[in-house]
Amino acid sequence: MTERRLVPAPLTAEAFAPFGDVIEVAGAPDKLINQGLCGRHHDRARLDFADGRAGISLFDAQARTFPYAIDMVERHPEGSQAFVPLDGVPFLVVVADDAEGRPVNPKAFVTRPGQSVNLLRGVWHGVLAPIERPGKYIVIDRIGAGPNLEEHWFDAPYIVETAKI
Repeated sequence: MTERRLVPAPLTAEAFAPFGDVIEVAGAPDKLINQGLCGRHHDRARLDFADGRAGISLFDAQARTFPYAIDMVERHPEGSQAFVPLDGVPFLVVVADDAEGRPVNPKAFVTRPGQSVNLLRGVWHGVLAPIERPGKYIVIDRIGAGPNLEEHWFDAPYIVETAKI
């Protein structure tokens, strides 16, 4: 089995746009609220559900070490999925383009403190992968009847050698 290398890049809104949203406080707030003591950065993620409702869950994920093998990606055809770190632990975000129902051209990103992501509905992505230490995350995704998970196992894994944070 041949290994393929994957080099993670810093997470930026521009690079991540085809796959979802980078959720972060950036630039001036859209408006000031609470007697001018709170800046509101409004509507930063495109939540999208075919049916059901938005739910908030808490994930407690174990740390990943490098080299890290990406042997599987998944997607959620019925709803978007947002990951918001509770304790500032950076995480590796792996996404892939879709070609006729199969993931191709995987890309890897590393979050910075203060960054969260929202994966668009149907985007192939790796599992939650905190870097350096375990992490706790709020996950906002679809709660509803019926299946909302597809997995794809690669013939040969992609190896992430390191992730600079």
